[in-house]
Amino acid sequence: MSFDLDSARRRKLGYQLIDRVDEFYSSLPDLAVQLPLEKRSYGPLSNPLPETGEDPVKVLDDLCREMVDKGFHVPSANYFGLMNPTPTYMSFLGEALVAALNPQLATLARSQLASKIELETVRWIGERVGWPGAFNGTFTSGGNEANFSGMTLALAAHFPQVVEEGVLAIGAQPVLYASAESHHSVDKSAGLLGIGRRALRRIAVDDQLRMDLRKLERAIAEDRAAGNKPFCVVATAGTTNSGIVDDLVAMADICERHKLWLHVDGAYGAAAIFSDRHRDLVHGIERADSITIDPHKWLAVSYAAGVILTSHPETLERAFAVNAAYMPKAAGAVLPDNARISTQWTRRMNSLKLWLTLRVHGRQAYEEHIEYQMKLAREFAQWIRNSEELELAAPQVLPIVNFRVKGLHGNELTAANNAIVEEVTRDGRLYISETLANGRSAIRMMVISYLTEERHLQTLQSALVAATQKLRPVP
Repeated sequence: MSFDLDSARRRKLGYQLIDRVDEFYSSLPDLAVQLPLEKRSYGPLSNPLPETGEDPVKVLDDLCREMVDKGFHVPSANYFGLMNPTPTYMSFLGEALVAALNPQLATLARSQLASKIELETVRWIGERVGWPGAFNGTFTSGGNEANFSGMTLALAAHFPQVVEEGVLAIGAQPVLYASAESHHSVDKSAGLLGIGRRALRRIAVDDQLRMDLRKLERAIAEDRAAGNKPFCVVATAGTTNSGIVDDLVAMADICERHKLWLHVDGAYGAAAIFSDRHRDLVHGIERADSITIDPHKWLAVSYAAGVILTSHPETLERAFAVNAAYMPKAAGAVLPDNARISTQWTRRMNSLKLWLTLRVHGRQAYEEHIEYQMKLAREFAQWIRNSEELELAAPQVLPIVNFRVKGLHGNELTAANNAIVEEVTRDGRLYISETLANGRSAIRMMVISYLTEERHLQTLQSALVAATQKLRPVP
């Protein structure tokens, strides 16, 4: 079968897909997250490589049915797991358009309007940060790449020679700092940068699960006394475990005093900049040297959409620019080529889904979205406070709630929490997860779908009551 399908067949397949997607979106308010426990399987598929093609109508229909019937559905309103949202429908349409047009964003000359839309989207985000001067950035595959980019910028800013000569040119061990609750991508990035994962100092947290700043100051002093070279502090605005926001203002003060680069991993929580009412959750973010934000988290667009922003735009080219004869700059162009400010070269247009969502719904929609999810999380946290069997395991700052079984410790606590999670998720309707909060076992739920309402929380609460009663039967 030729790749070049005729118009009639393209239209038939397109309408078929749209119908299936529409049915899926319509089902999301009540859709089970996954199959019941006894029906789940994790083995490989064993289909042979197809030598000849099949009827595309049948293949697409079978695939849609199988993906829905046997899939794990993070867009469901019953999903209270990680930072995986229900994508806006405009996000889906934007992704479909990008897949069809296939713009290549390496250079302005070979993408033109697509690159200009991306740079405009970056500008919209940066304006909400509130930097007083110039800034720039680029879309990434997600928070992992964005955090790696931020640390690369920090290294290039402090040790310009390292880009060409490598880390040996530094002459001593470069070190950086992040809290014990910060994301694992910081460890991964330290390894990939060649400075070694041991160069990352994991700083203990205080009783609010924020980085303990006295211990940070002590670690910086100890490293300098030992001949090491501190260059970066990574603050977190919305930890994955608990949704905690570090004290960004105080950390900015420390970084200014010690002349260190402040990178804010706001993959989740930095989206609060889109809310006038809740902007103070990330007060001080405008003092960061670089920021990670993932629109595919709290801003409810499809994967993949991360962003790295910096208030030192000249550092982007210092860190990432490479000349290539086959990628000439457009004559008269004043906007930067993405390949010169990014870790990537060939890259899809990850910005259109956010740009399109903002064009259709406006920032005000995010204001309401953030406010409603904060309200639901506060109410759920209060329900936990009123519980006789459960207690909060961490402060509720963003729409993430950590809780645990009362009166247990160590392995007994871990076993009880895990038993509750297994019981609540057994039939597949609901999804919550287990985690650690400051090293102790906790149950984690978060409000991430814009479809989640009070009735979904009530269903979860009923399931938790049943699970705790099964754990501790009433005599």
